Amino acid sequence: MHVRAAAIVALAWLLAAPALVRAHDIPNDVVVQAFLKPDGQRLRLLVRVPLVAMRDMDVPQREKGNLDLARVDDTLRTAATVWIAREVALYEDDARLGSPALVGVRASLPSDPSFREYETALAHIQGPPLPADTELYWEQGLLDVWLEYAIASDQSRFAINPGLRQLGQRVTIALRLLMPDGRVRAFELHDDPGIVQLDPRWHQAAARFVRSGFTHILSGIDHLLFLVCLVIPLRRVRTLVAVVTSFTVAHSVTLFASAYDMAPGGLWFPPLVETLIATSIVYMALENIVGARLGRRWIITFAFGLVHGFGFSFALRDSLQFAGAHLLTSLLSFNVGVELGQLLVLAVVVPALNVAFRFVVAERMGTIILSALVAHTAWHWLTERGAQLLQFPVPAVDAVLLLTVVRWAMGLVALAAAIWVGRVLMGRRSGPAKAGPYAGPAEAGRYVQEEEAL
Repeated sequence: MHVRAAAIVALAWLLAAPALVRAHDIPNDVVVQAFLKPDGQRLRLLVRVPLVAMRDMDVPQREKGNLDLARVDDTLRTAATVWIAREVALYEDDARLGSPALVGVRASLPSDPSFREYETALAHIQGPPLPADTELYWEQGLLDVWLEYAIASDQSRFAINPGLRQLGQRVTIALRLLMPDGRVRAFELHDDPGIVQLDPRWHQAAARFVRSGFTHILSGIDHLLFLVCLVIPLRRVRTLVAVVTSFTVAHSVTLFASAYDMAPGGLWFPPLVETLIATSIVYMALENIVGARLGRRWIITFAFGLVHGFGFSFALRDSLQFAGAHLLTSLLSFNVGVELGQLLVLAVVVPALNVAFRFVVAERMGTIILSALVAHTAWHWLTERGAQLLQFPVPAVDAVLLLTVVRWAMGLVALAAAIWVGRVLMGRRSGPAKAGPYAGPAEAGRYVQEEEAL
């Protein structure tokens, strides 16, 4: 029995020990710098990674853990092949390129600045290696790699799947694409982004941003709670259309403005927006509880929709790097994805509320209970986000801030005027037809009530 117990303990240790060692050896944060340049019938990829991310390698060392630069060349080539060349996948017009040629590899000092520009990085790799007597602790060293792929034309459209997620627990890839016409596109990729179109066609950008908008609205619990608060007392199609349209127009205005750099850029602005989003949920929930008049709710919805649009823009900010030359298409597609997500939520929530209020609880009591739960959650968000906002100093009133405020005020006044004119024109067109001479008193009264509800 003692022998069997000892064997079980030994086996458990053997199974657990490699995992513990591997988890300990994986660096926490790894930053990879890369340049990608198509040139004629070759595609050049320059990559710089920390040597510490090259695990399971027998790194030749001298005294005190310094890199043995006289014997390290074969190890560097093996590391470049195993950890980079075999993992990075490049595509030309959606067709995966073949294996690359390893043109150059070298070790570099952590203070070396050559990868700030493509030309200096290329010249650095082509230059002489570090002197053999250089003292470079191997875990602080950098590995510079030069790979080349055969391509049909430098005018093709390229895509990349970095495949470098295994280098660390969190991996950031700073990639710059040098276009044949001299333009440079910068990307910041995190962990495992999948296949990234570096110069997408319009339909590729549209599909990506529709998915992004759809997933964002479904994963954004604060936006969902705001939408639920809107529809709890308003479940008729006609009233829902007016309110949801108002929310859509409003968040589209601020989303587009932010994408074109018309929003304040101070560090205080994102926490302010998040605090106002929580405030909007609390207000809507309390309005449901006290039974406020809902006839003009589309106006309040429009005001809060402007705030939520800024919130959408924060989520979209990091994704705009994938829009390529199709910024407007990407913004419209993101909005389409958001609206599809909203429609899905309404398609689920409205019937569920109707069933609950008919068979489970009275409508007024159910409205109060649900709104109270939402208000409780949003109030905690409001206090937490408000505390974060108070950590920032009051922004200085300067010419830039005043210009931004005046610009937004003029835009909102113009938008309000356009909405008012549109409602007047629609009222003139629909009024006589709805309550004309052939409408009885009951029908005319019902029409007036419906108009007041809107």
